[in-house]
Amino acid sequence: MRSPSVALFVAMGWYFRRGPEKAESIMVKTQKITQSEWERFPDTWRGSLTGERMGTDITLAFYETDEIGKGPVLHTHPYAETFVVLDGNGRYQVGDQVIDAVAGDVLIGPPDVPHKFWNLGPGRLRTVDVHHSPVWIQDDLE
Repeated sequence: MRSPSVALFVAMGWYFRRGPEKAESIMVKTQKITQSEWERFPDTWRGSLTGERMGTDITLAFYETDEIGKGPVLHTHPYAETFVVLDGNGRYQVGDQVIDAVAGDVLIGPPDVPHKFWNLGPGRLRTVDVHHSPVWIQDDLE
């Protein structure tokens, strides 16, 4: 359960960013963005929201597939990426490491390290991937 002060900051739209010299607080406008506004294809959990659009330092990527073995190609980003597995079973290759993840797991990939993931099945893999950048920058390696 969140403390009242944390809940107040969330309700007011505040978040904190630590810079190289000090922490600073930034007021973020409270907004609602519906799935139909970010999805790439109707009725799918696939699409993205850039930090530029949201007024934040992160970009969100939404991904799902029912196809076993399907996932993004090997690629890199010049920033860290956090993977949140919402449903299903995925296999993540991050550099030389191969990590199996299930619903509820969170993985963090460092900047500039080649990575990809795919659906292990059975069933659907659904994720939210947090790009630690206000814009999506990706270099595909496959």
